[in-house]
Amino acid sequence: MKVKKTTKTTIKKKNHKDKKGKKKSEEPIVKVLNLNVNPENPRNGFFELDWNDEFVNMLQQSGYEGQSEEEIVDRWFQTLCRTIGNEQGIDVTGSGYVQINRRDDGKTEVS
Repeated sequence: MKVKKTTKTTIKKKNHKDKKGKKKSEEPIVKVLNLNVNPENPRNGFFELDWNDEFVNMLQQSGYEGQSEEEIVDRWFQTLCRTIGNEQGIDVTGSGYVQINRRDDGKTEVS
């Protein structure tokens, strides 16, 4: 499974105002922009995610660490996938090696 941060900005980082004209605080946001599956091996694929700074800050406050925001989000996503597997009764202990590739276009692939 691979996780990529898109270089396309789809989440605006401006303060928004509610209907009464008051500024709303920025909420942590993460979006799945794309899910790609290898048709020759459906067990392989990747998610393309987009997130805002508030999402990364929330993860850091929850104890996630990394050298970059992509690494922090990657670690969260790995935890999320393990949690889903555990809830489905899948033994995910020792489930393998995680490879992180930083691409020239600013995206990160995790497999």
